[in-house]
Amino acid sequence: MGRGGQDYGKTENASDASSKQEDFPAWARDVKQCEERYKVNRELGLSSAEVEKRRQIYGWNELEKHEGTSLFELILEQFKDTLVRILLVAAVISFVLAWYDGDEGGEMQITAFVEPLVIFLILIVNAIVGIWQESNAEKALEALKEIQSQHANVVRDGKKDSNLPAKELVPGDIVELRVGDKVPADMRVLSLISSTVRVEQGSLTGESEAVSKNVKVVPENSDIQGKKCMVFAGTTVVNGNCICLVTQIGMNTEIGKVHSQIHEASQNEQDTPLKKKLNEFGEVLTMIIGVICALVWLINVKYFLSWEYVDGMPRNFKFSFEKCTYYFEIAVALAVAAIPEGLPAVITTCLALGTRKMAQKNALVRKLPSVETLGCTTVICSDKTGTLTTNQMSVSKLIAIGSRSGTLRSFDVEGTTYDPFDGKILGWPVDGMDANLEMIAKISAVCNDAGIEHSGNHYVATGMPTEAALKVLVEKMGLPEESDSSSTSHGDPQRCCQRWKKMEQRIATLEFDRDRKSMGVIVNSSSGRKLLLVKGAVENLLERSSFIQLLDGSVIELDEYSRDLILQSLREMSTDALRCLGFAYKEELLEFATYNGDEDHPAHQLLLDPSSYSSIESKLIFVGLVGLRDPPRKEVRQAIEDCRAAGIRVMVITGDNKNTAEAICREIGVFGSNEDISSRSLTGREFMDYPDQKNHLRQSGGLLFSRAEPRHKQEIVRLLKEDGEVVAMTGDGVNDAPALKLADIGVAMGIAGTEVAKEASDMVLADDNFSTIVAAVGEGRSIYNNMKAFIRYMISSNIGEVASIFLTAALGIPEGMIPVQLLWVNLVTDGPPATALGFNPPDKDIMKKPPRRSDDSLITVWILFRYLVIGMYVGIATVGVFVIWYTHNSFLGIDLSGDGHSLVTYSQLANWDQCSSWNNFTVSPFTAGSEVFKFDKDPCDYFKTGKIKASTLSLSVLVAIEMFNSLNALSEDGSLLTMPPWVNPWLLLAMSVSFGLHFLILYVPFLAQVFGIVPLSLNEWLLVIAVAFPVILIDEVLKFIGRCTTGLRYSAPTKTSKQKAE
Repeated sequence: MGRGGQDYGKTENASDASSKQEDFPAWARDVKQCEERYKVNRELGLSSAEVEKRRQIYGWNELEKHEGTSLFELILEQFKDTLVRILLVAAVISFVLAWYDGDEGGEMQITAFVEPLVIFLILIVNAIVGIWQESNAEKALEALKEIQSQHANVVRDGKKDSNLPAKELVPGDIVELRVGDKVPADMRVLSLISSTVRVEQGSLTGESEAVSKNVKVVPENSDIQGKKCMVFAGTTVVNGNCICLVTQIGMNTEIGKVHSQIHEASQNEQDTPLKKKLNEFGEVLTMIIGVICALVWLINVKYFLSWEYVDGMPRNFKFSFEKCTYYFEIAVALAVAAIPEGLPAVITTCLALGTRKMAQKNALVRKLPSVETLGCTTVICSDKTGTLTTNQMSVSKLIAIGSRSGTLRSFDVEGTTYDPFDGKILGWPVDGMDANLEMIAKISAVCNDAGIEHSGNHYVATGMPTEAALKVLVEKMGLPEESDSSSTSHGDPQRCCQRWKKMEQRIATLEFDRDRKSMGVIVNSSSGRKLLLVKGAVENLLERSSFIQLLDGSVIELDEYSRDLILQSLREMSTDALRCLGFAYKEELLEFATYNGDEDHPAHQLLLDPSSYSSIESKLIFVGLVGLRDPPRKEVRQAIEDCRAAGIRVMVITGDNKNTAEAICREIGVFGSNEDISSRSLTGREFMDYPDQKNHLRQSGGLLFSRAEPRHKQEIVRLLKEDGEVVAMTGDGVNDAPALKLADIGVAMGIAGTEVAKEASDMVLADDNFSTIVAAVGEGRSIYNNMKAFIRYMISSNIGEVASIFLTAALGIPEGMIPVQLLWVNLVTDGPPATALGFNPPDKDIMKKPPRRSDDSLITVWILFRYLVIGMYVGIATVGVFVIWYTHNSFLGIDLSGDGHSLVTYSQLANWDQCSSWNNFTVSPFTAGSEVFKFDKDPCDYFKTGKIKASTLSLSVLVAIEMFNSLNALSEDGSLLTMPPWVNPWLLLAMSVSFGLHFLILYVPFLAQVFGIVPLSLNEWLLVIAVAFPVILIDEVLKFIGRCTTGLRYSAPTKTSKQKAE
């Protein structure tokens, strides 16, 4: 079964065997045919020789261990990112050049190696994080193996082996299942030992109740839920014993199919929308860097390669390796300047901060990128059971008999969990319980094998969920001496049930069976008589009832009018998708008058024969009925309204039956209360046969898919993703795991979720609450907006650095900033403001806007233009301040002559490499801090070591501009007058930190030497501020233009996207 099974066994025989098994639908064949097909006798089982023979064909009964990705492959995977590759090339070249320049020795050697080593360190940290994330990917498959049964009770060679390792089972084995057993393989039920067998298979199929199993044949095309004669690996027997025949093992089981689907989904994992955009940006950046580097070389080729023309042909080539290397270093500096090295670290930090915020809202993020993906979620595919509902059966309506014939009383019961203190019964009699209500409480408490207990901070059921719900009802009803039904103290959650059990001591049980559809218990009543207490299907109990108990406890004959009235109430509750149970009792038990559980008593023989139960349960006295359901969570309706307002569609995909799912969807607002949903509600099979699946999924508003199998869920998610939707899938069961893995965001339930679902997910809800997803989407949108802010900020800063280096090369002036300085700016001084932009407050209407499309551009043409303008200004300002220092004694009234430096003309500065040919060129010494720079030996050194002050001014202007530019990034189009800097105090703190770090490298001598800079005077700082501040004014003008042209810029793209959709 499934792709995984075809690989299993590692031989050709194994795949042949798989297909043979698939060809035989055991559920559609009777017991005898199954035994003949598998050549086995249920009394004797398989022989040891036959077991070995079959194992050679079918292999072991275990889930396949897929080969994991090797560490080497994982490491290589981390270097597929375009930005990372550019950085790697830049680091290698820097290292080679540093090694080449190492002959100079001394301090310069240390400086040269700082840059490549820092880049290598960034790449190593990035790779470690990536490998750690990748290695967690396959844990869902390991968790799936934990679900498998460890041992089985098997018949072989005519003997029973009660402790055979489950992995040794082969098709054809005869297995006995008992209460509490975990089913070890997919098996055909051959016979029931008890009168009934129920299996909890909700984690595999999504059903909210345990399923009764039988031996009857079902149609060959039945879905998993319809295969009532089959039990499936990994599910649990909650009631009864039976004999089964193994039909599928290992990867051929239903759980094996899920395993294959999870593995397949993990192979198809796609990059998040942000990562795709960053990769696209990286590719564009590579092209831009290549073009600019080529331009720089072409502009400067004359400096390291020259020739003469002789007879019209180039001759006497002269090549300067030293200058060639110098301009090569400029190209490397360009690469360093163009790449936002700090971007991966800042993105990771912002996402990590986002996960902390989400954790406070009960959304635990397992994979960092999913924080951002949540922000562009367009469709939420939600499981019903346990996500939209509580997955805890509860009584919502109680119907009791009135004070006279033909009257009924109806009570609404509050509460949606197994907590007996969650809600009360509305309209409860002021003077407490009457005799009729007492009898309903008595039957609910005593004719019941379930329990409720306190576990952590919530209540859990033991036994059948419907019976546990009745126990909760009894606690809410209270005791006869209590006038208020809600007066139960917060002590023992089964206080009232225990009291009833003491009063009515159970001595015999008439087990539930599928024919009479009821369960009965015989009790020694506190009145001294024997009583038969019965609960079961309402229609069946009415058929066997002759009397009815009124409010005061008096018993009268059940007339046709009362019967019809009860059936009408039953129909009304069934229409609301309530599961109904009736209650009845019997006082005249002549055969059991002296019975006390003694096996030698003649009446005991009647209890051993289930066929006699119907006659014992005859002439009953009917007392009332209840409606139960798996109720929706209180907060879900509002959450679905919020989704609608945010432009997110909600689709419900459940394994439960259609009527129940439709009723819940109407109640929570997925559908209107009177809306025609014939085109919106399909079963999984109907959808698979639907002619135009994509158009069905494109319908606006909510959709419902019931009776959905794992493959149906996967197909729906796959089609939505193909259509460009960003899909969040919620679920808690094993059957949800493949779709959770395939979805853009897999969301598992933290309390009720299986480990398989949690491991396959990207996010876990600590409170199992659908509304938490909606809150997380809002947080994701806010995080994305903030990430856009700091990405724009960092990119505009990098454009400025590129413009600075390009202008330097184009003008032919000495290099203003060295690569290690640019690296410091990109990693350290840019880092804190960029991170602080992640704390920008969210827009108030963030969940009133439609989700952004996953293909929306990170940087629009207008934004790119804006930052090219800003970048050009950064380039002009950094190069300009360099030129000003060399050519001016004052600028804008600021005196710059205090350090005593010599002035040169712009022409001299642009042709500084020809300095050695200038006549009478002399330079005065100048001071920087406590240091004096002299040029007696070589005046031309004024353009090399002497540029240290001008270089420091350039670097300081760059840092100051980037700090001011971070204020511009607070809002894409909002003015600083409407969104002042103090709306994000973290940004002001970050700017202080960045300036502080810059002062640190300026005024600590050792660091100043490493970075090749010197301290600045007060006047020089005034020059820096004067040159840097206009960046705010320029961007304010651009923002104003942006606000004025918003309509023009966004109307055209919207039209295009609509046409595309059509």
